[in-house]
Amino acid sequence: MSETIAIIGGTGPEGRGLATRLALAGHTVIIGSRDAERGAKIAADLKASLPARDGAGDLRGGGNAGACAEATLAIVTVPYAAHAGTLEALREPLSDKLVIDAVVPVRFERGPRPVDVAAGSATEEAASLLPASTVVGAFHNLDAETLLDPDASLDADVLITGSAEGKQRTAALAEQIAGVRAVDAGPLRYSRFVEGLTILLIGINGRHRAHTGIRIAGLHQGE
Repeated sequence: MSETIAIIGGTGPEGRGLATRLALAGHTVIIGSRDAERGAKIAADLKASLPARDGAGDLRGGGNAGACAEATLAIVTVPYAAHAGTLEALREPLSDKLVIDAVVPVRFERGPRPVDVAAGSATEEAASLLPASTVVGAFHNLDAETLLDPDASLDADVLITGSAEGKQRTAALAEQIAGVRAVDAGPLRYSRFVEGLTILLIGINGRHRAHTGIRIAGLHQGE
């Protein structure tokens, strides 16, 4: 099933990387930004750089609110400092929609450090701010640079937290990215552990100049 996907704060590397892969998978992707003109420019530049592939979807950009109003689901990729304010402003256009939160509460001071979140995690914070939306956590652990290379296989698991219905739909989306396996990581309260793993990966990548991901060993096929 083809979706219309808003990437909230999609002008950064992670947002552009997810937009690349999901557009190539056949979805309509709208890169949202606080500045509609910037969103449109980034989307146009990204679209021009993508290889021509059969079945690819459309890629365009605009303001966050307009993108969310048009979308069937949204992925949040803003920096954590803008997380709460952005979602509060988008509560109405995100009502009754699936919202996939990929935000990591991290700051940088001689390396990545976690930011304390009163709700427990960025994803739980999103759920409290968007009571009329279905909020799940996913896509935190995918390397942005690898996502931006449309020919690279990620060889990574996407750990998904939230409700059963939201996780099922998110898993189907994630597994359309080459090399990705979706893993049910439990309820929303486990989101803090997934987000924490991302901070660890950032540190490992910086130390080893690598582009690592997460693989969960020992799962039976189809789990």
